[in-house]
Amino acid sequence: MVKNLALGTGRRKTSVARVYLRSGKGTITINKATFEEYFPLATQRIIAAEPLDVTNNLQKFDIYVNVKGGGVMSQAGAIRHGIARALKAYDATNTPALKANGMLTRDSRMVERKKFGQAGARRRFQFSKR
Repeated sequence: MVKNLALGTGRRKTSVARVYLRSGKGTITINKATFEEYFPLATQRIIAAEPLDVTNNLQKFDIYVNVKGGGVMSQAGAIRHGIARALKAYDATNTPALKANGMLTRDSRMVERKKFGQAGARRRFQFSKR
């Protein structure tokens, strides 16, 4: 039986990530795939693992993630938020470093809804005088 040390829920746009912190040697598993398989681009991996780098916990924990919704970059942001919250729940001394780098703040920007009588959220239909 695997014991979770801490749990964190991260959100970004429409992505939701449930992050489980476990004792281990630094492996990250996302939706039963390895970190490198799930995020082929280095920028996505850097964004997702940033809280571990800031708090010097890269080789200390195994991280298991369930993520759904949104695109790949949105999911990377949600995982980043979830890992930061899990690290805060595990040890409160991580809070100042995470807060200073803006990792505990949920990015609340969402796609604006399309309004009726318009072509999009802000775009109008073409005006014809005659």
